[in-house]
Amino acid sequence: MAITGNISVHTENIFPIIKKFLYSDHEIFLRELVSNAVDATQKLKTLAASGEAKGELGDLKIKVKLDKEAKTLHIIDSGIGMTEEEVNKYINQLAFSSAEEFLDKYKDKGAQVIGHFGLGFYSAFMVAHKVELHTKSYKEGATAVKWTCDGSTTFEISDSEKAERGTEIILHLAEDSLEFNDNFRIKNILDKYCKFLPIEIEYEEKVLNNPAPLWTKAPSDCSKEDYENFYKELYPFSETPLFWIHLNVDYPFKLTGILYFPKIKNEFEPTRNKIQLYSNQVFVTDSVQDIVPEFLMLLHGVIDSPDIPLNVSRSYLQSDANVKKINSHITKKVDDKLEEIYKADRIEFNNKWESVGTFVKYGMISEEKFFERGKKFCLLQNKANDYFTIDEYKEKVAATQTDKDNKAVFLYSNDLKAHDSFIQAIEKRGYDVLRMDGVLDNHFISNIEHKWEGVQWKRVDSDSIDKLIDKDVKKESVLSEKDQTAIKDTFANSFGNAGQFVFENEALAPDDQFLTLITPEWERRMKEMQKMQGMSMFGNMPDTYRVVINTNHALSVKLSKMEDGEVKMQVMKQAFDLARLSQNLLHGEELTAFIQRNTKELSV
Repeated sequence: MAITGNISVHTENIFPIIKKFLYSDHEIFLRELVSNAVDATQKLKTLAASGEAKGELGDLKIKVKLDKEAKTLHIIDSGIGMTEEEVNKYINQLAFSSAEEFLDKYKDKGAQVIGHFGLGFYSAFMVAHKVELHTKSYKEGATAVKWTCDGSTTFEISDSEKAERGTEIILHLAEDSLEFNDNFRIKNILDKYCKFLPIEIEYEEKVLNNPAPLWTKAPSDCSKEDYENFYKELYPFSETPLFWIHLNVDYPFKLTGILYFPKIKNEFEPTRNKIQLYSNQVFVTDSVQDIVPEFLMLLHGVIDSPDIPLNVSRSYLQSDANVKKINSHITKKVDDKLEEIYKADRIEFNNKWESVGTFVKYGMISEEKFFERGKKFCLLQNKANDYFTIDEYKEKVAATQTDKDNKAVFLYSNDLKAHDSFIQAIEKRGYDVLRMDGVLDNHFISNIEHKWEGVQWKRVDSDSIDKLIDKDVKKESVLSEKDQTAIKDTFANSFGNAGQFVFENEALAPDDQFLTLITPEWERRMKEMQKMQGMSMFGNMPDTYRVVINTNHALSVKLSKMEDGEVKMQVMKQAFDLARLSQNLLHGEELTAFIQRNTKELSV
C-alpha cells in the first residue's frame, strides 16, 4: 500500500545544526549580519528611486559597535526596516528569504541584494546566547518592534523604543565566543569580508571599506593610475604590476573583476590565495581554482559574480556550467590581452617577457587550447638578449644549425656561466645559444619538442661540439688507431671510477677542448623530470659522464709520444682534474680561461 505524508522537521534541532554545521567558520556571522544590513539599505535606495519610499534618506552608513563591558556586539543600519508583520514573516520563518522576494518584485528596476537563502540572520546564534532585534519600517505610521530570542525555538515580540528608521541587531556574546569581544578581532573580520561592500561600514568611528571598488566601474572610466592605486590597495607591499585585465561581462553570465599580471621574475609559485572571489562585493573565498585555470593562479586580483553558485553558507564554490563558462572566458581574455600587447608593441612585450614568460610557458604546458594560442607569442631569448618567436628562431638558425636529418637544432643553456667553455666552442662555429634558465624551462622544452616538427633541442653540454649538430661530416685524427686506443684505455683504467666516467675518442678541431665532460641528454632530462615530480628512481643514482678525448689536440699528440709512464700519468691526471673543475669550483669565463691556459701549458 502506498503512503503519502509530510516530512516532520523538529525545530528544536535547527539551532545546533546552524551553530555546528551550516557555517564552517564562526567568524562568518559578522559577514552575514553586515550583508543583511547592506541589503536593507540597498532595498531602501531602490524604493526611494522608484518613489515608494518618501523623505530624505539621510546617512546610510552601517555602524558596527562593540561594548566590551556588556559583552554585546551591535550592527545598526538605516535601511528599509521591518513591521511586526514582516518580522513574523522573515525572522520567525526559517529560510524564508526577503531578498529573493524583493529581487523578484524589483528585478526590472536593477535591484541588487546579497542574500538568497534566508539563513544569514540565524548565524548570530553561533556566537550569541541571546539576540535582540530592534527595527522600524520606512513605511509611514510604522511602529518600532523588538524581537528577542535566547537560541531556543521560542521568541518574544514587543514594542521597541527605536525612533529612527532601520534595524539594530544586538548580540549578547556567549561565554564560548568571547574571542569576538575584542576590537582587533572585529576589525580584522570586517577588513576581510566587508572591505568592498557597496555601503559604507563604520567601526570605531572610522569607515573601513571602499564601497565603490574599481572593478565596479566601466573600464573606459579607469586610468592607468587608478589601476595601479587599486593594486596597492589590494597588495600594499607588492611591486607595480605589469598590466591588467578588466573583466566586465553581462551575458550569458554576470562577471566583473580585475586580474593583474605581477612581476614574478624567475619564480614559480602558483599560490591559491592571490585572487579573491566576491559575490555582489561580499568576500567569499580566495580558493578559486575551479574558476581560474591552474596556470593563471599566478595572477593577482578580484573576481565578482552573483552567477557563481555557492553553498548555503557562501563559503565555497559549487561547480556547474556557469563556472566552466567563466573559466573559459577568463582564459580567453588572458589570451586576447597577451596577443594584443604582443601585436601592439613588440618591444614592450619583449621587456616584460621575464615575468610574462612564466604564465605563457605554464599555460602551454598545462592547457592544450592555450598552447595553440600561446605559441603565436611565446618568445625565446638568446645569449645576446634578442627575442624570437619559435618560428622566427627556427628561421634564424636554419642555415647554420640544421643537422643531417634536416632538423633545426636549438642549442640552449640553463646556466650561461657554468657552460661558458661549451658556449665559447659553439660560438666559434657560428652557432647561436638560447638562454633557458627559467624554473619551468626543462619541462617546457620536453613538452614542446614533440609538438614542433623539424626542431630538436640540445643543451650545450649534452654532446661534443661536432655531434651537437651532426652534419655527417667525418674528421680524421692525426693519431693512429693504436695511439688513440692507448690513450683512451689509459684514461679509462686510471680514472673510470667504476663506470662513472666513460671515455671515448673523437677527432675534433685542434683548438677544441682536450677533454670534454658530457652528460647524455636523455639521462639528464630523465633525472630533471623525476626530480621535479618528486620521484627518485634515477634521482639517487650518481651522475655519469661521457668524457670525449680530442685526438687532434696538441696534448693528445704529446701524450702519444711520451715514454716516461710516471710523467705521462701525472699529465693525464692534471688534464682530467682540469676537465672536472667545471663540476666544482670555477665558473664562466674565469673557468674557461683557467682550463685553456693550463691545458696549453701541459701541451708544451
